[in-house]
Amino acid sequence: MSSFTFNLTALTAIALLLTSVNAFWRLPCQGRSALARIDPLVNYGTVGDHAHAIHGGNNFGFSTLHDDLLKSQCTSCQVTQDKSAYWTPALYFMDSNGTTELVPEVGGMLAYYLLYGQNVKAFPDGFTMIAGDTNLRNFSWPVPDPPKSEWSGDQVSQLALSQKALGFNCLDYKKTPEPSLYRHFLPDYDYTIANCPDGIRFELMFPSCWNGKDTDSKNHKSHMAYPSTVNDGECPKGFETRLVSLFYETIWDTHSFAGKSGGQFVLGNGDPTGYGYHGDFIEAWDEGFLQQAVDTCTNESGLTSDCPLFTLQSEDDQKKCKVQTPKQLEDDDCAGPRAGLPGQVAVQAGPAPASKGGAVNEQAVPSSAAAKSSSAAASTSAAASSTVVPVLSYSSVLSTAQYDVSSSASVASSASSSSSSSTITASPSLSSSAAGGLTTVSTQLLTKGNEAWEVFVVEEDVTVTAGYAATTTVAHGGGVRRRHHHHAHRHGAAA
Repeated sequence: MSSFTFNLTALTAIALLLTSVNAFWRLPCQGRSALARIDPLVNYGTVGDHAHAIHGGNNFGFSTLHDDLLKSQCTSCQVTQDKSAYWTPALYFMDSNGTTELVPEVGGMLAYYLLYGQNVKAFPDGFTMIAGDTNLRNFSWPVPDPPKSEWSGDQVSQLALSQKALGFNCLDYKKTPEPSLYRHFLPDYDYTIANCPDGIRFELMFPSCWNGKDTDSKNHKSHMAYPSTVNDGECPKGFETRLVSLFYETIWDTHSFAGKSGGQFVLGNGDPTGYGYHGDFIEAWDEGFLQQAVDTCTNESGLTSDCPLFTLQSEDDQKKCKVQTPKQLEDDDCAGPRAGLPGQVAVQAGPAPASKGGAVNEQAVPSSAAAKSSSAAASTSAAASSTVVPVLSYSSVLSTAQYDVSSSASVASSASSSSSSSTITASPSLSSSAAGGLTTVSTQLLTKGNEAWEVFVVEEDVTVTAGYAATTTVAHGGGVRRRHHHHAHRHGAAA
C-alpha cells in the first residue's frame, strides 16, 4: 500500500478562545442623543455640513472635545462609564419630487469593541478618529473582494483597505445571511425593497493600528492605519501599536418606504452610492476604565451584562438622554418630510469625488434604463454619470493616484501563493488549540436575525492510504461549533 498527502481547504466554524486576543463586547446605543448638523471634528466651532445620527454623551456640540464629553450628564448608550461620542451620516429617502424624509433607525446603533491582535491597548485619553471619506463616490478595486489570502499590491493600500471597511448588509431574516463587509455600496431602491425586507445594516470598521504617540491628527486619520485584512492581519511600519478595533453597526428601516418607486435612498452628505459613508469617534470613557475593560471583559458572549465592571442603564434611560440643540439649529428640520436634504446638500452620485460646488439638491434619481440587479457578486458595472445613481458602480473609473494616500503607509502583502495552498496572517489569530492545529486562511462574520457566527476557513492536511480497502482520514480539529453574538437591536426604532 502507498500513501500521499494533499491540502484540503474546509469551511469550519470554530469558537474563539476566551482570551483577550479574541474577546469583544457589543455596546448598544439604543437612544439617539441627537439628529443634527453637528460635527466638531470636521466643522469645529460652526454648523456642520450635513446631518448626523449622533449617539453617546449628551455634552456634545460644535466645539466638543474629550474633556467636554466627560462632563456629560448622561449617555444614550448602555454603559454609564462611557460618555464617548459616536456619529455617522443619517440616511434619507428622497422622493422623485425632491422631498426627503429620515429613514427610521432600528434599535439605535451598536458599537463593537473587538480585541483583535496581540497586546491590544485601550484608546488613550482624548483619542479621536474618523473612518471613511465623505467625498468618495467610486470603488476602484475587484468586485467581489478576492479571498484575503490573494490581496496584494494596491489592494492592501490604505485607500483600498479603508473602502473595504464599509459594508451594506441586505437583511432578510428568512434567508441565509450575508457576511459583514460583504457589499461595499448602498443597493439601489428597487433592489433594496425587493430583497431586503428587514432593512439595510450599515457597517463601518475603524482602523486599529496606531502610531503610538498622537491622539489625533490634522485630518483625524493619519495617526491611524488599517491592518492588512481590514479587521486583522499585520500593521504597517510605524503603526505597530494595536488599539481596540471599533466597529459601527446601524440598521435602517428602508422597507418602510416600500411602494414609493421613483425615489432613492441617500445619505445626509448627498451620497446615494454609499462609497462616501463615514464615521467619527471621540473617546470619553472614565479615566483608566477602558483599559480595565479590555483586560477584564473577555466573556465570549460579547454581552455587556457578562462584564462585572460595567454599570448598565435601561433602554428607556438611554432614550431619555438628549443633546441640547444649539440656538443656530433650532429651526433646522433634520427629520422631514422637507424639501431637499438638511443644509441644502447637493446629491452627487459621482464617480468623481463630491464637491461643495454641485447644484443644490440636484436630484440623482436612478434612470429607468439602468440595470435592476444589484448583486454584489457581479463583476460588471452599469453605466454611471453625475446625474444617474449607478446600480453597480464597479468600474475602475478613477485611478488611486488621484488620492493622496501618502500619509498612511501601505501594508505589504504577506500572502504567498502556490498551486496547493495560500497563507496569510489569520483574521483573527486563533491558537492551535482553538483550531485543532489547522491553518486559518480567512474569516467571515455571518449574521441572521439576532444571532451571528464567526466562520473560519481553515486548511487541513488529509492523508489518503491507497490499498485493497482505501481509507481517508481527515483531522477535524475542534469540530463545528458556533459562537453566538446576540443582536439586541433588531426591533424598535430609536427615539
